[in-house]
Amino acid sequence: MRFSEFRAGQVIDCGQHRVTEEEIIAFGREYDPQPFHIDRVAAAATRWGGVIASGWQTCGFAMQMVVRTILPNSNSVGSPGVDSIRWDNPVRAGDELHLQVHVIDAHPSSSGKYGVVKWRWEMRNQRDERVLELTATSLFDREGPPR
Repeated sequence: MRFSEFRAGQVIDCGQHRVTEEEIIAFGREYDPQPFHIDRVAAAATRWGGVIASGWQTCGFAMQMVVRTILPNSNSVGSPGVDSIRWDNPVRAGDELHLQVHVIDAHPSSSGKYGVVKWRWEMRNQRDERVLELTATSLFDREGPPR
């Protein structure tokens, strides 16, 4: 999407992703090697009762969906940061995650060179339980061809 296509109040459906235990364990081993992310037996003895995805992996699932649906042919130039992240419920193998992006605000930067989009990403599982909510700001180049 181009910056000119964003409007406050807009809701963008970013599709779904089915989570596998293999990807949870692989990510956990590489980036977040806590027992409840990487070891079925140890995870079963935790308060989670089994292997769960790292919250950072959950953010990665969301980013993958945004890149696939919103950012193709955009002039995205990155983000100055995330205001908040919440992981309300764990993500487990077999979960079917669905992401909706809610545009809070879209306005030109003070220089006019960039478009500034503030948005809230909300991911839910197949039981309609929220597993991720984050609020971030992204920048889009207002000049030149899509990247």
